[in-house]
Amino acid sequence: MSITTIADAQEHLRAEQDRADVESIRAVQSLLSVVCKTTGLGFSAVARVTDAHWTAMAVQDDVGFGLVAGQSLVLDTTLCTESRAARQAIVIDHASQDPVYASHHTPRLYGIESYISVPIILSDDSYFGNLCALDARPFNVSQRHIVEMFEIYAQLIADQLSRIRRVRLAESEARQERETGLLREQFIAVLAHDLRNPLAAIDAGMAVLRQMGDSPPVREAVMARLARSSRRMRQLIEDLVDYARGRLGEGVELEMSSIHDLGDALGHAVEELQESHPAREITVDVHIPRPVRGNKARLQQVVSNLVSNALVHGSPGHPVSVTAHLSQDALHIQVANQGNPIPAALIPKLFDAFSTTAKNDAERLGLGLFICSQVVQAHQGSIEVSSGDQGTVFCVTIPALAVH
Repeated sequence: MSITTIADAQEHLRAEQDRADVESIRAVQSLLSVVCKTTGLGFSAVARVTDAHWTAMAVQDDVGFGLVAGQSLVLDTTLCTESRAARQAIVIDHASQDPVYASHHTPRLYGIESYISVPIILSDDSYFGNLCALDARPFNVSQRHIVEMFEIYAQLIADQLSRIRRVRLAESEARQERETGLLREQFIAVLAHDLRNPLAAIDAGMAVLRQMGDSPPVREAVMARLARSSRRMRQLIEDLVDYARGRLGEGVELEMSSIHDLGDALGHAVEELQESHPAREITVDVHIPRPVRGNKARLQQVVSNLVSNALVHGSPGHPVSVTAHLSQDALHIQVANQGNPIPAALIPKLFDAFSTTAKNDAERLGLGLFICSQVVQAHQGSIEVSSGDQGTVFCVTIPALAVH
């Protein structure tokens, strides 16, 4: 079958699946052999017949007819198209002497004298194709016991194909249910994970408010930080809901805009973590002098998750370094920390959901780096990691397409 369009490609895939289903029925080849031996006909086949295609699914060829499984015939040159239209068997003992088929183009085209074709109709009443046999010699195939044998064999094949399809459908539904359940679990876990950092900043601010007494300037500064964290929490919830809906539907899509204050936004994400880890040193070098096209909240997520990861796994006695800058064709974000190198065997799985490099780390859900990779991919970017004795460095690159 020539594949020239998407529809042709889809039809080809369906035909290949149906052929695999027929091949999985081990009795089919034996049935075709029995058909030939019982009737004397030299060629028999299970054919898949649609409104546009005739394709051999299984073949018994004892006379060199030349057709093998997987090959197709032009539909209008076959008699199966008439059998499909009427949903009835076609039986010919001697085509050249038959009052209906003596002048028919199909027997003359293929040199057929005897022919029998019985529909294969599945349990859902869909038309799969035909069990057919033919020969260049005349045979008395219209005998009742021969027709009944074909009908029984066609029904056996139909029953087995229907069972295979039901099993595949049940497996597909079960797989989709598992995937949907996993997405729900991931969504809940992501929500908890990403809200932990701004919540920690709010808790720290509330503690300061309780201890500071009556100091309006300090109060205003703390309240500003609390408001910022609250806004980011709200945005995270909205974005994560959209993200989950996208994953459960048509995929992840981010709303892009021109970001004029990305440097400040990334700085705020780091500040939240600094406030919740006051004993740790975080150095920040952000230089983004022109607008960047992207999703601000999601890019904040990337920096927040990378820095949080560095704080957890990095050496407490060394600073975490955060840099962000624009080159001519890309936005570059880098987060580095000192500490034990990541084992080489873990690096390929580092960005998988629920992956973590920490042992007995019950409080970490292993979603931070997974979220980073998803966000970066949605920005058409890349994220890479290198880890050795000199430390661990995560590098994010957002290509020129996303830089305004």
